[in-house]
Amino acid sequence: MELSVITLPLIASIISGFFGKYIGDRNSELITSFLVSVSAIISLVIFYNVIIYDYEENIIIATWINSGSLNVNWSMNIDPLSSVMLVVVTLISSLVHIYSIGYMSHDPHKPRFMAYLSLFTFAMLMLVTSDNFIQLFFGWEGVGLCSYFLIGFWFKKESANAAAIKAFLVNRVGDFGLALGIFLIFYLFGTVNFDEVFNQIPSESAAGITPFLNKELIFLGLNFKAVDLICLLLFLGAMGKSAQIFLHTWLPDAMEGPTPVSALIHAATMVTAGVFLVVRCSPLYEYSELALNVITIVGMTTAIFAATVALVQTDIKKIIAYSTCSQLGYMFFATGVGAYNVAMFHLFTHAFFKALLFLGSGSVIHAFKDEQDINQMGGVWKKLPYTYVLMIIGTLALTGFPLLSGFYSKDAIIEFAYLKGNTIGYYAAGIGIFTAFLTSIYSWRLIFKTFHGNYNNRNIKIEETHESPLVMLIPLFLLAIGSIFAGFIFKELFIGDHGVTSDYWAQSIFFLEPLSSERPPNWIVYFTPLLVIISIPFSYYLFVMNKKFVDEVAKANQPLYKFLLNKWYFDEMYEKVIINSSKKVGIFLWKFLDLRIIDGFGPDGVSRIIKKLSIKANKFQSGYIYHYAFIMLLGFSALLTLLIIK
Repeated sequence: MELSVITLPLIASIISGFFGKYIGDRNSELITSFLVSVSAIISLVIFYNVIIYDYEENIIIATWINSGSLNVNWSMNIDPLSSVMLVVVTLISSLVHIYSIGYMSHDPHKPRFMAYLSLFTFAMLMLVTSDNFIQLFFGWEGVGLCSYFLIGFWFKKESANAAAIKAFLVNRVGDFGLALGIFLIFYLFGTVNFDEVFNQIPSESAAGITPFLNKELIFLGLNFKAVDLICLLLFLGAMGKSAQIFLHTWLPDAMEGPTPVSALIHAATMVTAGVFLVVRCSPLYEYSELALNVITIVGMTTAIFAATVALVQTDIKKIIAYSTCSQLGYMFFATGVGAYNVAMFHLFTHAFFKALLFLGSGSVIHAFKDEQDINQMGGVWKKLPYTYVLMIIGTLALTGFPLLSGFYSKDAIIEFAYLKGNTIGYYAAGIGIFTAFLTSIYSWRLIFKTFHGNYNNRNIKIEETHESPLVMLIPLFLLAIGSIFAGFIFKELFIGDHGVTSDYWAQSIFFLEPLSSERPPNWIVYFTPLLVIISIPFSYYLFVMNKKFVDEVAKANQPLYKFLLNKWYFDEMYEKVIINSSKKVGIFLWKFLDLRIIDGFGPDGVSRIIKKLSIKANKFQSGYIYHYAFIMLLGFSALLTLLIIK
């Protein structure tokens, strides 16, 4: 039964990809949606068994590599951590599959799209169920490849092709770091299997002997402890996949893909892989204070950066994309302060409300005939009542409104960062609170400018806008249920009671020191929800009642407004520093080294010499007998001379 979770999405992808043109569009949609939904149901059963019966299993599918000390299996490792990821990935993926039946109804390449979705799901499942770094890397690269397919699905659009290439290349930077980290792990530990690596660390430390942890290594001219270098390299991979600052630029551009792709990538699969990697490697990270501090700083910087940029964006999908980037920052600084279980809790709840917001935005885009600019919308809450209510639920959950899922998970991150008790923890908590306020502002800005105020679209009459079909609304409704209740239901399971970590994580997450069992001060408990509540009427005033005030503030602060509108100029900086210089180097190497040197003295040079010799030799073909007789005489004389010399 367990293996069906992995194999069913793969079978769905093969059927739709190779036989879609024979079985038809509708059958491709139904088969892929059904098989992935069955996978989701089985995942829920596994999750239930893990919770109730402490079920754990490592199912060996096949032997993959067996060379010297390198022994790697294809396996399906079921433990508390992977069971959570199985539910998140398959459940969101199944709803995205069903939603796509309605959203992609006018697309001529539906079987190919459904095949890509299922293949994406399979790759992510291989990643989260791995019991070794090599299989994890296979799944890691698999979701990267599938993201290229899906982001560039509408390949006839130049912008979609550029976005797909950008996502692929930026992730290569992080993947290079991950590969180096895996190489270093094998070099030091002699194995890449999780259990064999992790079991060596605590036992050595308990004995007071730390050869693996304290061994000095030189990397890029700097001295590192081995464990610090391993953790930083692994985190570099996580930064690329989870779009942390400096390697985040691919994420908003990924909105060029169809909206279901955005929901799948941003809610449940690719971007959560980095968080999963850090949590899975908690036995390593707990011994690297340097890496944890770096993760905290990068996470909280990403959170505030993405939130500020989202304040001024006008593309409905890009606003939600930067929201994803910001929320991933929360998850990372939670891992940085050692609250791995809280990070996973937020990953779990975030999957529901972020998928709800993306699919809800798709419903809006569907109603506006592919219009994505929120300034071209407005006043349609009565025309799209179900989408409106469901997106409000998603927004309330995202902003951390009391009693919804985001309230339990995001506020817990802020509280545990504060309870860390060190300078970085306090900074992270402060930035987390301020970012929560910004999150609420830009989220309600999206809602009010999309659904309230005057209708602003001149190309589409308001009468032409319409609610989405049931096949699109049902997934939204199910995600709304998760957005409301997931936090309340699973808080005790994921976090425990006031810092007493739940036994659920005992076999999956390693804590060198237990999380603080103290209660946070009342001001930090109530301050963030109070800000979230206050921000609703404040946002309504700014974006509905007094729009001129916002415009005046933007005009009065043009440098700051342009700075945020241009996303802190990261793309421009990379364009000048990396891309342009790389192009110049490439052109030089192409024109001088390749064309003049290699081709000039290689194939082109040889061909020119042969051509010249051929032209010279051709002159001997005159057709006159005495010319041929003369040449024969010269040849005979040369041959005779050689024979006499010998």
